[in-house]
Amino acid sequence: MTVGNIFSDIPKQIPDELFEMLAEAAHCKIERIVSKSHSTPDDYWYDQEKNEWVMILKGSAGLLFEGSYDIVVMNAGDYVNIPAHRKHRVQWTDPKEETVWLAIHYS
Repeated sequence: MTVGNIFSDIPKQIPDELFEMLAEAAHCKIERIVSKSHSTPDDYWYDQEKNEWVMILKGSAGLLFEGSYDIVVMNAGDYVNIPAHRKHRVQWTDPKEETVWLAIHYS
């Protein structure tokens, strides 16, 4: 059994988004993502094989889905379920504080 804290061990400097696997099984993986003023490169869209349920635990972010011009603004406590192969990107994350995500990838 592993006991941890989702808010512990966050580095002071985060040059690249931090992805940390918390648990994994055949059809599910749970990860912590830490961002600070990060965004997806302009020419890239996430196109994932599995569904992704993601929640912001701290901070804020803006998501953009292919085919839409409306940015989905997410704050602490907000979550979204992204179906497999629904192309999306992170337009921005909070530049003043860390954005801590909980992401569950499942089939």
